[in-house]
Amino acid sequence: MANSKKDTIAPAAAVTISPQISLPREWPYRLIGNLFMLGVIFTLASVIITVKTNFIGRKLSDLGTEFYSYTSAAGFTVDDILVSGRNRTSRKDILELLQLGRHTNILSLDLEEIKQKVETLPWIRRAIISRSYFPNIIRIDVQERQVQTLWQLDSKFYPIDSEGNIIRADFRPNRPILLIVGEGAPQNITNLMKSITDDKNIFERIKVANFISGRRWNLVLDDIENGITIKLPEQNIDQAWKKLLKLNTTQGLLKRKLTIIDLRFPNKVIVKLGKMTPDERKKLKDVKESRI
Repeated sequence: MANSKKDTIAPAAAVTISPQISLPREWPYRLIGNLFMLGVIFTLASVIITVKTNFIGRKLSDLGTEFYSYTSAAGFTVDDILVSGRNRTSRKDILELLQLGRHTNILSLDLEEIKQKVETLPWIRRAIISRSYFPNIIRIDVQERQVQTLWQLDSKFYPIDSEGNIIRADFRPNRPILLIVGEGAPQNITNLMKSITDDKNIFERIKVANFISGRRWNLVLDDIENGITIKLPEQNIDQAWKKLLKLNTTQGLLKRKLTIIDLRFPNKVIVKLGKMTPDERKKLKDVKESRI
């Protein structure tokens, strides 16, 4: 039997076809393009808004000018300016500062701005500004600074008000006034005054308050050259002053001929005698160094 041979055909290799199509990456360019367009739009919008804003601002300004011109013609101009409460401040100084006249439109005035200007004058502590119509009047009520002490620095004298502020104006006292001396004295005088005004009679005897080394006070009574010097401590001034008042009440300390009363120590008072007769020195012996 003859062998029959069949030709075998090898199967073809399987080919896999992907359903996805690969395209070039274009999204970065699109993103950049979109950002660029947004930038252009934002810039144009800014320019348009700026132009419109300036235009509106100009229109409003023109309307304001027309309004004030119309109301001025209708009689809304300043008829008078009344200033009250002044003593050391002249009316002329106030008017020259404000530059107001009968031609000024009363509706255009900024009262807060006027208040701030008036309070820049050296003697003015506080100002209240108001206006009324028919007649059109501007009222300026001022409260002036009150001089409490006179500060001496480098041979110059400056009035000091009750809050320790320096008044930059000429001043000639018409009554006895406390003289303070030393760098930093105005900033510290208010606290001192709270402590030493309990006894009016003794306070009136104080001629000079000398601020020593920016720390504490020396007070000079009766006479600047030959009076009694009271040395106060840096801390607890109230207690030291009350101690002095007690000694004066019980032993008449301030009636004696002394040159120094040292109150800087918490448990004692040291005094230095002035020129005395033997009898006066004997009377003072018990209080030369008093322990409280």
